[in-house]
Amino acid sequence: MTLQAPAAHAKIDEIRFGAVHNLRLDHDEVVDGKEGDNVEIELVSSSPDLLNFIGSPRPYAVASISTGDGVSFAGAGLIWRWEFADGWAFEPGFGYIVHDGEIDNIYPPGTADAAAFEEENQLLGSEDLFRTTLALEREFSPRFAGQFYYEHMSHGQILDEGRNQGLDYVGVRLLYRFDTDAAE
Repeated sequence: MTLQAPAAHAKIDEIRFGAVHNLRLDHDEVVDGKEGDNVEIELVSSSPDLLNFIGSPRPYAVASISTGDGVSFAGAGLIWRWEFADGWAFEPGFGYIVHDGEIDNIYPPGTADAAAFEEENQLLGSEDLFRTTLALEREFSPRFAGQFYYEHMSHGQILDEGRNQGLDYVGVRLLYRFDTDAAE
């Protein structure tokens, strides 16, 4: 009798290319963010068997590069996918990123330099942030799809204390499936 552990490996099933724009809330109104636009690439793998107990999410790795003087970041996490109509799916995700943005104000409080610095930068409070995503997907063919998506990054007062303005982006991305069964 041979005992065998369940397969724990995963393979890359999808590659995604996206463009996002930073938004923020200003007195309960959504306005352009301070951090501009980013381009993103994301690799999504199949769900390893060891994640079956939480709904078989698929692991991902993401890199987001600022197209100006904004915040670039990279990270990893898990996404779940639910097809709710023929060719349509909803994808929530949760992960962890590290970024190159500003953490705290570098100038003394109450100074003109401090005010100018805060006017130009989101103060993220931690180098480590959680990343939450929501995506609406439309399949074009078995291999190609498009998504409209939202992502929020914040330390949530869990990874650090103090300042936590977070980052919010909305965008579109195209995805290519190496394996046409990956989305099922």
